[in-house]
Amino acid sequence: MTDKSAPDGGKALSAGLSERLGTGKLLLGFVVAVVLIYLLVVASGWRRVLDTLEGADYTWVWVACLSTFLGLAAWGKAWQIVLAVLDIQVEFRRLVVTYLAATFANYVTPLGQAGGEPFIAYILSRDTEASYEDSLASVVTADLLNLLPFFNFAALGLSYLLIRASLPDNAKTLAQGLVVLAFGVPAIAYVGWRYRQRVEDLVIRLAAPIATRTSRITVEGIRKRIDRFYNSLERIANEPRELLFALVFSYTGWIFFALPLYFAGRALGLPLPLVLVLFIVPASTLAGLTPTPGGLAGVEAALTVLIVALVPAIPWSSGVAAAIVYRVASYWFVLLIGGIASLFVIMRS
Repeated sequence: MTDKSAPDGGKALSAGLSERLGTGKLLLGFVVAVVLIYLLVVASGWRRVLDTLEGADYTWVWVACLSTFLGLAAWGKAWQIVLAVLDIQVEFRRLVVTYLAATFANYVTPLGQAGGEPFIAYILSRDTEASYEDSLASVVTADLLNLLPFFNFAALGLSYLLIRASLPDNAKTLAQGLVVLAFGVPAIAYVGWRYRQRVEDLVIRLAAPIATRTSRITVEGIRKRIDRFYNSLERIANEPRELLFALVFSYTGWIFFALPLYFAGRALGLPLPLVLVLFIVPASTLAGLTPTPGGLAGVEAALTVLIVALVPAIPWSSGVAAAIVYRVASYWFVLLIGGIASLFVIMRS
């Protein structure tokens, strides 16, 4: 297959953004998050935090932003490889723009990451030749591939901490959350694959009452979509060499996505060991499940707690400053380039 000029990609993105943001929850989420961040800074001594930020070497901040972009591009490349297994050839430049636009949509909505896969798949299916089932299969596969380095890097940092000293109480809850996810997510994925017929029956049972009330949804149509989705997963699973190639980019993406915290430490002159960064970033990501856009305030608080607990030489105010610099590079910068990408996707329709 070859690329096509998909006229509906921008319309799909625009409609999805309108649906997600039309209830006012975006504004409320940002207001609540900003207030919480303000309280965090005030509690840490706002003058000390500002003094630390004013003394930053902003060259490292730009390096951190570049690292974030390279990480997102690497994940986009892994996605392209998975799509190619399904005979869907998408130009890398086009796919990266689509990926950034979909990431923007997830980052600006509360709990967007928790249910972002169907939305990303919808945008991809309307912006390329991929069917929705193929798109969803590729997104789910890419996300599962990204989880492997997520847990590996977290385990590496956690091992370093356990060998070096006992884990501080403040970090134990997040570490336990990582352990639960490390075993829970693969277990859920296995059950969903091993008992896919039961999963299909359950979905159909839940959807049947809706199908009786509208002509837009039919039980048979749902069954066919589920079958096509699992068939797409089987085709992907039958190409282990391509999956390994995609996994290389998944690891690369995670390295570049974690490095901005290390660069934030360099910018502020803080002794943040790289091996600790590999634990802190995945652990703080769990706080992204807070009901604010992109986990705002929750991630900053978790980063501060982890930094101060794991590196006693860093005072609380400097930990807050490091968290803010990291989030500028890993969240606000992504909103900027993702917003531009969204406009581009809409305009090219």
